Amino acid sequence: MKKNSMKESNLKIGIAGYGYVGKKRRKILDNISGVKIVAISDKNPKYKISSKEIKFFKNYKNLLNENLDVIFVSLPNKYAAEITRLAIKKNIHVFCEKPPARNIKELKKVFNEFQKKKNKIKLKYGFNHRYHDSIILAKKIIDSKKYGKIINLKGLYGKGKMVSFKGQWTGGWRAKKSMAGGGILLDQGIHLLDILRYFCGGFTEIKSFISNNYWNYQVEDNAYVLLRTNKKIVAMLHSTATQWQHQFRIEITLEKALISLTGILSGSMSYGQEKIEIQPKLLKNKKRIIIKFNRDLSWKRETNEYINCIKSNTKIYNGTIYDAIKVMQMIDSIYKSDMVWRKKFFN
Repeated sequence: MKKNSMKESNLKIGIAGYGYVGKKRRKILDNISGVKIVAISDKNPKYKISSKEIKFFKNYKNLLNENLDVIFVSLPNKYAAEITRLAIKKNIHVFCEKPPARNIKELKKVFNEFQKKKNKIKLKYGFNHRYHDSIILAKKIIDSKKYGKIINLKGLYGKGKMVSFKGQWTGGWRAKKSMAGGGILLDQGIHLLDILRYFCGGFTEIKSFISNNYWNYQVEDNAYVLLRTNKKIVAMLHSTATQWQHQFRIEITLEKALISLTGILSGSMSYGQEKIEIQPKLLKNKKRIIIKFNRDLSWKRETNEYINCIKSNTKIYNGTIYDAIKVMQMIDSIYKSDMVWRKKFFN
């Protein structure tokens, strides 16, 4: 990135990986003033674009030879940490979709590189669920202490297969440990873990059972997890690829109410309507409150916030490298807490 590029009218942006997510990010970026997409990469020839203004490469490494200010990374897990680290070395701001790496070891290498440039580089990870209306409202209620402190939490996030958006493949690279690093927990459960952290802070104790007994892939199709904070808040989590009816659900038990988040607006639209339900503790004259949400503004909010942070040189608050490190440490502990899984996959 040129030293004076931040003074130019447009931030020059590259997109590494032009599948469903890459295209979605581009659509949002195209409607933000002061940015210009100048290069895109994808190894799949069907995603090649014809444009005089945008260069197209098969190899993502070629993007880094361009005069970029920012790169959006939506590559398979195997390449996420590498391209992030290389971009930081070149003083390019990075937005990387989840997961940030295949494992905590890879992410720590990114962290070490980022520490050298942390005053120059804006690094953000796509923990997109923090930007959903139901999550935003639940966080406000929790922080307000209107219904008291958190007692416990339960979370379920499940789908029926290890498939991509719109069912374009079955299994694919996400089913291979060398490419993905992990299965449903790393792919989808990572969002749930991040939200539980977001609501009640870090967890100090973790117990788990991990399984790949149904789909028989190299990675897990179910993760059953118990977590506890140092304040004795207990959370139960089930991340699953054998949920025949897709579901997203979080229950938060507070001292004076139960908050239930059900459904989440997604690309597949298969998780049902997003809504929040507040059931006060069973006392007279206390009515249940239900709020429904019909538009998914999460991607737009997240992308706009990141671009604004770069333009105004302000701090990243959500999806930081520190958030990524914490959640990847949790995932590592969850995998290794099940001794059978640990011996099978980590010895």
